[in-house]
Amino acid sequence: MERFFHLKELGTNVKTEILAGITTFLTMVYIIFVNPAILSAAGVPFNQVFVATIASAVIGTLIMALFAKYPIAIAPGMGMNAYFTSVVAVHGISYQVVFGTVFLAGVLFLLLSFTKLRETLIHSIPDSLKYGITSGIGLFIAFIGLKMAGIVVANPGNLVAFGDLHQPVTILSIVGLFVTLILIARKVNGALFIGMLVTAVIGYFTGDLKFDGVVATPPPIVFFDIDILGVFTNGLYTVVFAFLLVTIFDTTGTMIGVAEQAGLMKNGNLPKVKSALMADAVATTVGSTLGTSPSSAYIESSTGVAAGGRSGLTSIVVAILFFLALFFSPIVSAISSLPAITAPTLIIVGCYMMEGLSKINWKTFDEAFPAFAIILTMPLTASIATGISIGFITYPLMKLVSGKGKEVHPILYVFGAIFILQMIFFPSH
Repeated sequence: MERFFHLKELGTNVKTEILAGITTFLTMVYIIFVNPAILSAAGVPFNQVFVATIASAVIGTLIMALFAKYPIAIAPGMGMNAYFTSVVAVHGISYQVVFGTVFLAGVLFLLLSFTKLRETLIHSIPDSLKYGITSGIGLFIAFIGLKMAGIVVANPGNLVAFGDLHQPVTILSIVGLFVTLILIARKVNGALFIGMLVTAVIGYFTGDLKFDGVVATPPPIVFFDIDILGVFTNGLYTVVFAFLLVTIFDTTGTMIGVAEQAGLMKNGNLPKVKSALMADAVATTVGSTLGTSPSSAYIESSTGVAAGGRSGLTSIVVAILFFLALFFSPIVSAISSLPAITAPTLIIVGCYMMEGLSKINWKTFDEAFPAFAIILTMPLTASIATGISIGFITYPLMKLVSGKGKEVHPILYVFGAIFILQMIFFPSH
């Protein structure tokens, strides 16, 4: 074990790696509660999402551990699950069709992992659009959390309004939010998970949370028929691109950030990057056939690195713990059915995703406006794809009329033209 993962060379040991794996797991285990809660709202059977979430996490994290040997965990990504549900709910498309878009995005990601096009795509898209996309998703996620909590409600006069603070779920959500914020402010490891746990305990004593058991035989793993043909008949090309683009940026950015923190970068490059990206691509592709939205590298992996994790052994521990969680489906089901437990996490994760705003050059208008348009559009249209489209259309256009057209990579002009045609002739669902 020590020799396979080169623990001595990396200045770590088995005990440290195990503790690091436990730390990472505790900070990201919220996904097995949040993901089924979000996707079941789109009509996907709860047990299907529960098993698919864990299967994706185990498969992706094991590939990362054994081939890339990085202390980075993979699981279904936040933001993509909320977007998945919005596509189904707002436009009335079956979830089988939307899983078809996830499958195609996963296959494309897998193919891109073997080519230079992935690097070209990443390098051609300006930082302002990348940060705008991440921040827009953050606002979108936070908005979903506020709605789930009942803190904001529908209002015919102004679209949304402040909710009723006398509602039990809303009160519990606010309490859970402040408990979690205090834990984060105190720099407590696993703050999101512990915050959910405290909220669940309060909910249990107030009668809002009811358990039907603790341990159960894991639900069966079921592959279902994803509707790939429906992707083309419904013109969901932008949705496929949205899943692909966000997954690539999210995963690449996270891996570089965590690897830099762990001191694993070599001359500014990430060794074994193909294996690392393949872990995400395989998890996304397999996950779509089981019943979950795209997977991504988790920034929470940085907590394990902070605890001393430096190798794939950390990821092995995370994968084992996710597998063991399969046997606690009654607890997961009960917790996921009470929005007050998961809503605070969505709001806080949304905040984390706004960090890139400080890196946008707001004083340069042709950089600032496309990012602003993305950030504004995503939550207001409940569509990540629409936000990306607006950004890819306005950025090259603004640069062109500013006399800076040569600064724009040719691929952006191509995407801009494609998105204009898409929005005119194939409106995104």
